[in-house]
Amino acid sequence: MKLPVIKNLVEFIQTNDEDYILEAIEVLEHVSLAKGLKDEELNTIGELLSNMYGSVEVAKDIKTGTAQKDALNNFMKRVMGSIDN
Repeated sequence: MKLPVIKNLVEFIQTNDEDYILEAIEVLEHVSLAKGLKDEELNTIGELLSNMYGSVEVAKDIKTGTAQKDALNNFMKRVMGSIDN
């Protein structure tokens, strides 16, 4: 996951709508099932999906009143905590 990408996607959600990201997630998940994809291509799709799912989570946190910086930091702490376990 890349924090600058998540931040950019959060700004997109705030300007537009979360539904665009959710629909893009559906498309990427469907594409990931295509036969013949190389590991590198699947890794790229996975990275995009991780960033998109992360941005949706951060945007939800911001909607509940958390400052953007805090929402991003809290999300990354949760991610790092889950990796450490």
